[in-house]
Amino acid sequence: MKVTALNQKHKDLGAKMVPFAGYEMPVQYAGVNQEHFAVREKVGVFDVSHMGQFFVKGEKATDLLQHLLTNDVTKVAIGQAQYNAMPNEKGGIVDDLIIYKISDDEWMAVVNASNIDKDWEWMNKHNTFGAELTNKSDEMSLLAIQGPKAIEAMQSLTDVNLAEIPFYHFAIGTFAGMENVIISATGYTGSGGFEIYFANEQANEMWDKVMEAGKSFDIEPCGLASRDTLRLEKGYCLYGNDINDDTTPLEAGLGWVTKLDTNFISSDILKAQKEAGIEKKLVGFKMIERGIPRHDYKVVDDNENTIGIVTSGTQSPMLKQGIGLAYVHTDFAKVGTTIRIQIRDKNVLAEVVKTPFV
Repeated sequence: MKVTALNQKHKDLGAKMVPFAGYEMPVQYAGVNQEHFAVREKVGVFDVSHMGQFFVKGEKATDLLQHLLTNDVTKVAIGQAQYNAMPNEKGGIVDDLIIYKISDDEWMAVVNASNIDKDWEWMNKHNTFGAELTNKSDEMSLLAIQGPKAIEAMQSLTDVNLAEIPFYHFAIGTFAGMENVIISATGYTGSGGFEIYFANEQANEMWDKVMEAGKSFDIEPCGLASRDTLRLEKGYCLYGNDINDDTTPLEAGLGWVTKLDTNFISSDILKAQKEAGIEKKLVGFKMIERGIPRHDYKVVDDNENTIGIVTSGTQSPMLKQGIGLAYVHTDFAKVGTTIRIQIRDKNVLAEVVKTPFV
């Protein structure tokens, strides 16, 4: 099993460690709810160094990304990031990722940990453009410093004015005395904050300085469990749960990052699907009756006919009720529709709602 450069730091802090995407990762420290509220109300820090970083360079770098990705990458300015889906030849999703435009001929693509090898192979296979691809996933560390107090808590560590970096933009500068740190106003929690990219060798010093700077703001180390409850409250997809090689961006509600006129791989398939109409759709739902939905629970109608499947579910710390995402037949996808989730031997009442949940 792989480890991040901060593995010992997590163990010293008493984190509960679990295998995740081929890495030993901290699932929680003080507890899921405590970490969840730290991020919603103050500031929390996640080690997400297991994520992959690919660099795409050369005068054809943009052309390659436009071919590989569903969003229109020509609309991205230098210093801007863009959320994307990378489709396969059937219109399914190889991965969802964020791309960063460093210069006119250099980009960074940040991919999911479980998909690093698959994505690397896929991108190289389709690189008929002669772009230069470099995989720096094993050399780089990544901290997600998230929450409404993140800017205030971290400003003492950098000359870069954090308040002036717009959402989904980034700056490259000195942070905690370390040069060439990518400081990005992105994250997976919906509570604001930053993700910072730097070399593995700097990881322990960076962690200590971040924790020290955040001390007076009650910064908390956070694990994968609270990262999951936070992203689910915002209705964000998790690869492997809510999206995969067999789900299309249109079915997953990612039409907003799918620009069908850019001629990406399988754009024709997705155009045809849009014209014909989708048969299943990813929806958010809240439990009306008590119960906690979980991945792979069946969704049924009032007559016990199977109409879908839960892809992600949890007890929302903010709402104190069960919430989830599920693929359901489009007849049941309208907001306000009642559905039932099969929890053990009971069909528990729920309602389709608009996301985000909070």
